[in-house]
Amino acid sequence: MGKITLSILDQSPISEGERAEEALQNTVTLAQAAETFGYHRFWVSEHHDTYSLAGSSPEVLIAYLAASTNNLRLGSGGVMLSHYSPYKVAENFRVIAGLAPGRIDIGIGRAPGGMPRASIALNNGKMRDVDHYPEKVMDLLHYLYDELPKDNPLYGLKASPIIQTAPELWMLGSSRNSASLAAKMGLPYNFALFINGEEGNHFMKSYIKDFTPSKHYPNPKNIVTVHAICAPTVEDAERIAASNDLAMIMHLNGMESHGTPSPEKARAYSYSSFELAHVKENRKRMIVGTPEMIKEQLNKISDSYETDEIMLVTNAFDFQEKVHSFELIADIMA
Repeated sequence: MGKITLSILDQSPISEGERAEEALQNTVTLAQAAETFGYHRFWVSEHHDTYSLAGSSPEVLIAYLAASTNNLRLGSGGVMLSHYSPYKVAENFRVIAGLAPGRIDIGIGRAPGGMPRASIALNNGKMRDVDHYPEKVMDLLHYLYDELPKDNPLYGLKASPIIQTAPELWMLGSSRNSASLAAKMGLPYNFALFINGEEGNHFMKSYIKDFTPSKHYPNPKNIVTVHAICAPTVEDAERIAASNDLAMIMHLNGMESHGTPSPEKARAYSYSSFELAHVKENRKRMIVGTPEMIKEQLNKISDSYETDEIMLVTNAFDFQEKVHSFELIADIMA
């Protein structure tokens, strides 16, 4: 592949001892820094009913970020469309795109974004309906581009406001099914390597090979998203990454979490052999090291996934070390 375009996914992580308000402000600060560093996109996530991540409403956060930056492309990573009305999602993002023309993306996903009780609360006391997800995606496309077919009972309905430039729609996923659906519908696709470290490159190859050109997206367009920790030395990078290692094990074990643990807490934790095996497995979803090591790994990912854009997600206990990680990667890849 050629030159790699770098983007960021931020989950507004909360560190132990930190307030959610601080985590949200950190996301704003990071977006402003990312614009200075030369990153292309900055997406924010949707998670519910958690002490660990503050970003529950990407639409609201994106609007604030749009007012706090100048040129950075902003989007959702993603909106969990199975919970929501496609019409309302279209209107939300048309408002944002009207305020920041040419800068807005909609990343959509099928995942719940939280535990079952949150899904029930989001769906008025019912379980979410995942079976109709493809139809919801199609409805969202129709509303974004004012293309409801004449046989639709709502034909003539417009998503307000009527704007000149529609947001760019991306399908997010971590499975063969999501890659296949994106290809079938002719949509750009972002593979979540940071969620699934197995076989993603094969899913991406299938997406590219099976892509069906659509009216608004004539060619396949793809991104891969990966955990990344960069520091001046291997020792520093591993120290920072230890927090993420422990956070993933706590999630695996169903342990109560009050945010990203400190490196000191992570180093003091006594891992079982079972947990150590999972730490090793989880590292397939992460790239950790010095700038030179990160550059080598990003180039390998670019070649393996046949993409020229990689999105980075970094959860570190110390926010300044997180910002510095993004800066080091931007500098080495410039």
